[in-house]
Parts: sequence; C-alpha cells; structure tokens
Amino acid sequence: KCILGLVKPSAGEVWVNGIPAAGNWGYREHIGYMPQVGRYPDQMKVRQVLELIRQIRGREAARHTDAGLIGAFGLEEVMSQRMHTLSGGTRQKVSATLAFLFDPPILILDEPTAGLDPVANELLKEKIRRQCERGKLIIITSHILSDLDDVATDVLFLQEGRMQFFKSLASLKEETREDRLSRVIARIMQREKP
Repeated sequence: KCILGLVKPSAGEVWVNGIPAAGNWGYREHIGYMPQVGRYPDQMKVRQVLELIRQIRGREAARHTDAGLIGAFGLEEVMSQRMHTLSGGTRQKVSATLAFLFDPPILILDEPTAGLDPVANELLKEKIRRQCERGKLIIITSHILSDLDDVATDVLFLQEGRMQFFKSLASLKEETREDRLSRVIARIMQREKP
C-alpha cells in the first residue's frame, strides 16, 4: 500500500525506478496491482470494467495491452455478465487480468491465488513465471506459501508490520535445510521463539 501511495510510510521513503513516490503519481502507470479482494461496480459487466480501466489508462497504455489471461481464464464467456453475479474465483480472474493488462514492468499481487480453482491457479503461476523471465519486478504478498514455491526467488518476511528478513529463497533453503518455503518459514519461526 505504501508503494501504491495509499498509505504513508511511518519511516523512510518509497522510490520507484529512481524517482521518489511522494507527490509523483505518474510512477503508478508502471505498476499493475491485483488486490486481495477486487471491488468493482456491481452493475457493470466484465466487458465494461475492462473498457473503463482501458479508458482511465489512456490511449498510449491501451496500445500495449496483454490480454493473454482473458483467453487463458476463459473470461470471454462471462464478458456480458454483471460483476455481482460472478463467483469469487471469477472476480479474482478479472483482478489478475487487470493487473497484467497493460504489460507493466512492476506487478504487485496481493494473495493472487486466493479463491482460484487449481487450473486457474497454475495458469496464473505460469504467467508470473513468464513475466519474471522477462525481467519484471513482481511483489507477491501471500499467506499461502505453497503457492510461492514455484515462483519466488527472494523472500521479504513481515511480521506485525516489521521486516524480519529479506533473503534469497535459495539461501533460506540452504540455511534451514528445507526444500519448501512453508517449511523454511516454519523452521525460522520455531527457531526464533523465546
């Protein structure tokens, strides 16, 4: 939320691509954001939501769209449905599609796999992997650590709003002798209990 300018940091500054974020809202056009729970106008149809976001982003951004998830998730079939009629998983697919739609260099995904069926979960993780291979910065917040095993390269662990550590996943696995992220974190948390 601090990176997006929605919450002011209690200490320090947020810089994006070498530019201070405070008072510089233009940097947000380089970020795709997927909220944990997407809130959309209930009476709007899926097609209308996508079009509204395209219009808000402007002509230049609309020329560089990545509609791959629309097809992958089968959203063509629900384009004429109103948002309030969609299941939580389908709303999550719409949120993911919007985050990736403008091919941003930075993606912030908040609990991206929550509510997704197994097929959509794997499709989204594959999309994340491909974007990482293209050199994009992807920040994922999640409590479902098993979903991060295939996509995470680095781990920034927050507990009660404070950073506990920021390390590569490889070094954490080596340090704990565990092969899954959930076990890595559990081992570290057990070790640090008073």
